[in-house]
Amino acid sequence: MKDKIIIFCCLLLVSMTGQAQQMLPAKTNQLVDIAGTIGNSQGSGALSYVYNWRIGKKRKIEIGLGARLTSVAGTKLLYTTAGPAKLTRSFTTPFIIFFAGQKTENWDTLTVQRPFVNALNTTINLGYHFSPKFSAGFNIDLIGVTFGQKSSSVFKSNGETSTDNASKPTAFNLLLTGDHDKGSLNSEFFLKYNFNEKWGLRAIYQFLFSEYTTGNVRQTTSDGTVINRFRNKANNFGIGVSYQF
Repeated sequence: MKDKIIIFCCLLLVSMTGQAQQMLPAKTNQLVDIAGTIGNSQGSGALSYVYNWRIGKKRKIEIGLGARLTSVAGTKLLYTTAGPAKLTRSFTTPFIIFFAGQKTENWDTLTVQRPFVNALNTTINLGYHFSPKFSAGFNIDLIGVTFGQKSSSVFKSNGETSTDNASKPTAFNLLLTGDHDKGSLNSEFFLKYNFNEKWGLRAIYQFLFSEYTTGNVRQTTSDGTVINRFRNKANNFGIGVSYQF
């Protein structure tokens, strides 16, 4: 009788261990996502592919890499001097540059009449799953290229205005943090609700850089630096729909 009890307990333990392992999410997942946001005088749409690894004892944390195409369009968007950071910020330490003061006295402006930017970038993605239904996360573009249409723009420097008919999206994108960045970069904070194992809905707060390079006009600073890149920084809100496979 004692042997039977021991055997039964062993089988029960094995069964419970197997069930616990089955309840854990898969170690990896892949998803596609389509998102739309809207802000002041502009809107964006993004199509993403993400490959995630689930880590931790309960695999609640995920980290992944992906690719994202972000398209931005607007009307009469205001772009300001894109850098170098030493001229636009009170200090330039990477990452904590976000907390630096802005030297607006060194800004010139470029008002792009009909901006249209398409940025194709690799992304890094971080997330945490509170439950099978709810999660939160952050993603940001790392490096890529941008293409889009030229647009006429109005350049303003020292109170004087001039017209540039050849402003175009800056071609190369690179995350260096803050005003060290180059080109057009998308980042999102989001909350996600999963309807089931495949479909999810995201609520998005987006911080979006789009950048134009001038054709015929330049900013010349007091130290002689010549600048032809101008950046729009937007805080947008939107939603995204994702499909996991």
